[in-house]
Amino acid sequence: MPKLSDSMEDAVIVRWLKGAGDRFARGEPLAEIETDKATVVYEAETDGVIESIVVPEGDAAGVGEPIATLGGDGAAPAVVSPPRPEIREPAPAPTPPPAKGGAPKRPSATPVARRRAVELGLSLQGLAGTGPGGRITARDVERAAETAPREERDKGSVEAVPLTPTQATIARRLTASTAVPTFTVTVEIDMSGVVALRRGAGELVEPLPSVNDFVVRAAALTLRRFPDFNASWAEDRIERFSRVNVGIAVALDDALLVPAIFDADRRSLAEIATETRSLVARARSRSLGPAELTSATFTVSNLGMYGVHSFTAIVDPPQAAILAVGAVARRPAEAADGGVEFRDTLIATLTCDHRVVYGAHAASFLAQLRTLLETPLSLLV
Repeated sequence: MPKLSDSMEDAVIVRWLKGAGDRFARGEPLAEIETDKATVVYEAETDGVIESIVVPEGDAAGVGEPIATLGGDGAAPAVVSPPRPEIREPAPAPTPPPAKGGAPKRPSATPVARRRAVELGLSLQGLAGTGPGGRITARDVERAAETAPREERDKGSVEAVPLTPTQATIARRLTASTAVPTFTVTVEIDMSGVVALRRGAGELVEPLPSVNDFVVRAAALTLRRFPDFNASWAEDRIERFSRVNVGIAVALDDALLVPAIFDADRRSLAEIATETRSLVARARSRSLGPAELTSATFTVSNLGMYGVHSFTAIVDPPQAAILAVGAVARRPAEAADGGVEFRDTLIATLTCDHRVVYGAHAASFLAQLRTLLETPLSLLV
C-alpha cells in the first residue's frame, strides 16, 4: 500500500483496475484507493504483471503492507512498496503454545485488523483468519462483528458503525487538537457593503462571489499583513509559510474536508469564487488531490448557510488559527445620531494557538479583517 497523503496510515481498495494475470506499463492506473483524504487513482511506478490480488476490493491495508504480488519481469516494488518508507507494527513473532493454565497466544493479525477490533469492541481470541498464513484481516474482524450476538440493554440493541478512513483521520486530528492551548476572539462585522455589492452585481458577474468568497479574500490579504497567523507550531519552533493557502471547510455526509485555495492572497475575488466552486464540487465527488487536502496554512469555516448565528471552530493542527463565520443577519446597531438602526452583520470568531500568537495579535487581525470587509471595494482590486 503506497503512502498517498502525509497523515495516511491505512486505506481501502475501492476498485482494482487490473486483475490477476494482467500486464501493465509504468503510469498506467492500477487501482482506486480511498485514503483518509480522498479517493485516488494509484498509477504503476514500473512495468509489470499482476500475479495475484492480496487485498480485495472493499478491504483495507496499512501503509507498506502488500496489496498485490507481481510476476514475470515486473516483480519490482511497483505495487507492493510505498513511495516513502514508514515504520510499521511488526508481525508478532511465532511463539510456542502456552503451557496449561498459561497466557493465551497472541493472535496473528494485521495492524488494521487490530485497530478495527478495538473500534468494534471485539476480541481477536479464537477468531479465524483468512489472510496469508491464517493471519486475521480487517474483513475477518468486520464479518465477526456482523455475526456476533448483540446484547439487548436498556438502550436497545447495539449497532457498531464502522468508521470510514476519512472519519478515522478526523477523529485522530480532533483528539490531537485538544492538546493545543487555544483562545478565541470574536468580532461583529458590518456586511452591508458586501450585501449591496452582491445585489448590484446580479447576473453581471459569473460566478457571483458569495459572502464566503469575500471573507476568504479578506482573510488572505489579512494573513499577508499578519504572517504570524500563516504559520504552524513545530514543537521547538514556529514555522511561517511564504504561500498563503486558505483552506475552506466542506461538509459532506460522512466527513469534513478542507481543500486549499493556493496563493489566495494573489488571487482576485472572481478567481477565488471560481476556485471555491471547483474545490467544493471535487470534494463532493471525492476527486481532490492529496496536495489540495494537506497544504492549507489557515482555514475559514463558514456555517452561515445553515443559519448559524456564530460558533467556535477547533484549530486544525499544525495550523495556528481558524476563522469561524456565521450567517449574515439584520441586527440592531448604534446609529450616527445615537439612535438604533439595523444593519447586515455577521459574527466572526478567530480561534488561535496561544503558543504561536497572543490576544493582542488576534484583536489586530480581526480589526484588519473587519476593515476590509466593511470597505469591500478594496477587495475588488
